Amino acid sequence: MNARMPCDILFDLDGTLIDSSPGILASFGRVLAAHGLKPAVPLEASLIGPPLGDTLRRISGIDNPDELDRLVEAFKRDYDSEGYRATTAFPGVAEGLAQLAERSARLFIVTNKRLVPTRLILEALGLARYFSGIHSRDETAPMAISKSAVTRRVIAQHAIDPGNACFVGDSGEDANAAAENSLAFIHACYGYGAAGVVAGGLRLDRFEDLPVLIAGLESREAASPARP
Repeated sequence: MNARMPCDILFDLDGTLIDSSPGILASFGRVLAAHGLKPAVPLEASLIGPPLGDTLRRISGIDNPDELDRLVEAFKRDYDSEGYRATTAFPGVAEGLAQLAERSARLFIVTNKRLVPTRLILEALGLARYFSGIHSRDETAPMAISKSAVTRRVIAQHAIDPGNACFVGDSGEDANAAAENSLAFIHACYGYGAAGVVAGGLRLDRFEDLPVLIAGLESREAASPARP
């Protein structure tokens, strides 16, 4: 990472910046009940992260595409009108983002979450103003096949230098997106997907420690011998 300029930082959303589990799980519960279904697995925070259709297939036990499509649309209606309102930011997020923005770092969201509730949540929590770009799998048609693909598009769109950037996330999918795009990875260990992340990257136990962690990463890279 080049210390001559502030680094670009890509953030996962659910489980990294926000605790969206109360609203998401409540919406899942209401949708299943409205369709006369009982959860096939316990409704708990570890479910959050994968694409919506995949999660609904798991919790409903339904494989029929038409039935799943109906559940997906019902969830969207519930979550976009009511469920998202239960979202909170993790401790230290607003302050940490403000500190990073004050250093002129460019901040980006890269999420599996749909763009509509992503924007609703970031605006409601007063966090949207910190980001130079807010990106999701469904902002393009056809939808991006993976978070890694979204990350690749964000890097190209915003002329990000991977050697001067990092990805902050809580899941194995986030770690893979970082690795596949040559980004340093910072693991938000407090998040939902912590158990699925293999060893590697830098460890973030509290979000409020991120500005110091980023500064240390920049300092270490600046002290490294120049590459041929």
